Amino acid sequence: MQKTAFIWDLDGTLLDSYEAILSGIEETFGQFSIPYDKEKVREFILKFSVQDLLVQVAEERKLDVEVLNQVRAQSLAEKNAQVVLMPGAREVLAWADETGIQQFVYTHKGDNAFTILRDLGLESYFTEILTSQSGFARKPNPEAATYLLDKYQLDPEKTYYIGDRTLDVEFAQNSGIQSINFLESSYGGNHRIQGLADISRIFESER
Repeated sequence: MQKTAFIWDLDGTLLDSYEAILSGIEETFGQFSIPYDKEKVREFILKFSVQDLLVQVAEERKLDVEVLNQVRAQSLAEKNAQVVLMPGAREVLAWADETGIQQFVYTHKGDNAFTILRDLGLESYFTEILTSQSGFARKPNPEAATYLLDKYQLDPEKTYYIGDRTLDVEFAQNSGIQSINFLESSYGGNHRIQGLADISRIFESER
């Protein structure tokens, strides 16, 4: 019988990292004399992504997006200590591990994600961690999920992508897998949660 599998997003899902991300963007903008409006930037990256923001800014200001990315990545890596766990993150990972749920990560973060997960003592919970540097198309393209489904022979009906944005629900839907998200969605395969502690309740109520 196929087991349940979780594929986790990181920022805003397992990691409370948006303040560190915003701080890194502010520093990057400062280096290139780009005006910075914290609330507008927050709203944009929650709706789209940091990469979309940098692409847009690079186009508007005739800058090299790769240079912007490198500066931001360096700035963010220096802020790892500011990244903390979302409430209930460690508990839900331990619960899933004990329950025999196989766990993965697919994040738009770079390979700095490995350092953060190692520093927080979480790396051992995951069978495989995919980052923006793993070479897969970005969400909501299903390429990364297809790779994991095929490699580990996962059952799409029992595989859940856990995230905090509409983009994450779209990724799950495009991948033909279930979704667990902090947002409401019209996608029939989405299970809305208020907090990470709700996840174990979803599965305990289904037993």
